[in-house]
Amino acid sequence: MRAHPLSDLLENQLAKTNLLGMTRSGMEAYFTDLGVKAFHGRNVLKWIHKHGVTDFDAMSDVPKALRARLRECAEIVIPRIALAQPARDGTIKWLLELADGQRVETVHIPDGARRTLCVSSQVGCALDCSFCSTAQQGFNRNLSSAEIIAQVWLATRELGCPPTNVVMMGMGEPLANLDNVVQAMELMQEDLAYMIAKTRVTISTSGIVPALRRLRELSDVSLAVSLHAPDNALRDQLVPINRKYPLEELIPACREFIQHDRRRKITWEYVMLDGVNDSIAQAKALIRLLQGVPSKVNLIPFNPFPGSTYRSSTAEQIELFRQRLKRAGIMSMTRKTRGDDIDAACGQLVGKVRDRSRRQLRRPQVVQVPRS
Repeated sequence: MRAHPLSDLLENQLAKTNLLGMTRSGMEAYFTDLGVKAFHGRNVLKWIHKHGVTDFDAMSDVPKALRARLRECAEIVIPRIALAQPARDGTIKWLLELADGQRVETVHIPDGARRTLCVSSQVGCALDCSFCSTAQQGFNRNLSSAEIIAQVWLATRELGCPPTNVVMMGMGEPLANLDNVVQAMELMQEDLAYMIAKTRVTISTSGIVPALRRLRELSDVSLAVSLHAPDNALRDQLVPINRKYPLEELIPACREFIQHDRRRKITWEYVMLDGVNDSIAQAKALIRLLQGVPSKVNLIPFNPFPGSTYRSSTAEQIELFRQRLKRAGIMSMTRKTRGDDIDAACGQLVGKVRDRSRRQLRRPQVVQVPRS
């Protein structure tokens, strides 16, 4: 039975505005629309993000009449922590339940004074990379800017201080949700909020080239690219978006992203798969591919998940691969696996996804190549 249009109208009138994901300019505009000075919006933003306050009545420098009005028309919605899992190495994974019952995962990775938060941008992921556990869950929807920044808000509350670094490397493809991600990243850097430097906010992409070019116009955060193969034939199998945006398009777009700042590098993520992409011949092909691009290569030991047919390259083979890149003058490092005992390592985040993608489970076999 369809709802009556009047019911829809009343529901819309009663709906409150979630202030959590609004940037400084958005808050100023919202409060101006309420008929009050814009600085009240800045004050409320600071209460929410700098002080972690969600109760309007506790915002002592906001006029009492305005607080009463905010209770009627606005809200600050924070996801519920459904599960917190600490790992042996100090990593913490939070499973967050959203208002519609969907669940996503956020991971905190401590390393001395460095506190890195791995943030999700979508419920699931539509890109279907064959070595990623998140991809096997399917896709439901994008996260709102409020649901993205809520992960930083919650981590700050739970840890007692903001993260020093944020990586948009959790569930989902950030460039497929560009506007909401850019808005959330603006809040991460906001002086009235978390004050994270632009060089310490990293967005990771599998290579949606048009969105990457648009990102360059909107934000100058750090860029990481999920590469994983030095040629189109193999990358088509590992990272299917490559069939639409092949390396001939992706590499120039990445070069353009940093061309006006000689101090910056592109970080290339390269998961090491035994007998698939880890030969010395493939290292040489990678060197040729990245020629002329200021680069840093992160070699990531593959983290297994149920149903996967891949194996991680051996530590010895990863080091041989790294040394070959190093001799060619390419900065490279082997990423230390963190949180694998709680399935919080790279490629293992799954959350809880009601899949709308109707993804086929059958995938083409990736042909192993002999090492040379």
